[in-house]
Amino acid sequence: MNKERYIGIMSGTSLDGVDVVLCEIDRHSCQLKASIEYPFPSDLKEEILAMIGGECTLARVGTVDIRLALLFSDAVNALLAQEKADPKSIKAIGSHGQTLWHAPKGEYPFSLQLGDPGTIAVRTGIRVVADFRQKDVALGGEGAPFAPAFHAFLFGNTEAPNTSIGILNIGGMANITVLGKTLLGYDTGPGNVLLDLWIAEHQGVAYDRNGAWAGSGEVIYPLLESMLEDPYFAQPHPKSTGREKFNKEWLMKNIQHSTLHPEDVQRTLLELTAISISNEVLKSNPDILLLCGGGAKNAFLVERLAVLMPNVQIGMAKDADNIEAMTFAWLAYKRLHNEHVNLKDVTGASRNAILGGVYA
Repeated sequence: MNKERYIGIMSGTSLDGVDVVLCEIDRHSCQLKASIEYPFPSDLKEEILAMIGGECTLARVGTVDIRLALLFSDAVNALLAQEKADPKSIKAIGSHGQTLWHAPKGEYPFSLQLGDPGTIAVRTGIRVVADFRQKDVALGGEGAPFAPAFHAFLFGNTEAPNTSIGILNIGGMANITVLGKTLLGYDTGPGNVLLDLWIAEHQGVAYDRNGAWAGSGEVIYPLLESMLEDPYFAQPHPKSTGREKFNKEWLMKNIQHSTLHPEDVQRTLLELTAISISNEVLKSNPDILLLCGGGAKNAFLVERLAVLMPNVQIGMAKDADNIEAMTFAWLAYKRLHNEHVNLKDVTGASRNAILGGVYA
């Protein structure tokens, strides 16, 4: 079968940029051909954070839905211009959307992503596949994470069959994939989200480059122990989480003393990320752990993971910065070919299903 060209869009919980990729896909491979990281407007980020924090009206939801769609469209069009690519050569765009609230458990389970796909289709001239999560939720699943299915496709056919492989994505939240007879994957807890929140408030920058500010502080062990007592960390998989759980309010409930040095809090938050990740990785104890996502660039965090998991060989995954966006290009391919996505063992859904809606 000839390879088909798809675009994937990913905007994660960090709200630090829109990742857009161009991939060539067939039944056996997904090859990255081009990518772009498009800037996320600071005023739109603040608007979204305010909505997540509870300052929300229906008018605000509708407005942000369209603003995000315009942003995603501009990002796609920028990639097309960069590559001098004809929109007619693209089979479809797979759009994750921007998650505002993720509540897959409860009386009325849902997962809400904004970024109107109809608007994206109109402004790019390319059909869009979106709304991947809600059907999995309707089937009793967590609706996340979706990357493990793509990880299995991408890394499952290893040339070393006796070598066990795990994949760790460190975005706003961190999630792991365990490749084996049964595919497992779930969110371990916060990745960058609390680190980014704290440094933005105290240093006025978006993130802690290489963990340098965290490295200047000391771990506050009572604070670390308090945070690790959160029931989420002891909850068995399948499980998923987001900013509706790990946010400023959650952090401030754990910080009992305003006299704590900010750099010590940052150091403690980094240790929280490292320990909550390593505790889960060591349950499967893979031979190799491949890193992807923005947190994989945090040298101090990676150093702490290596110390906590000395028997695990840690390396960078190929196309590490773009794997999440590639996931949604691949999911669009799966939808247009009416193929089920192997996720029930990851999310806890009652069965695998064809996921996503198509917007012509």
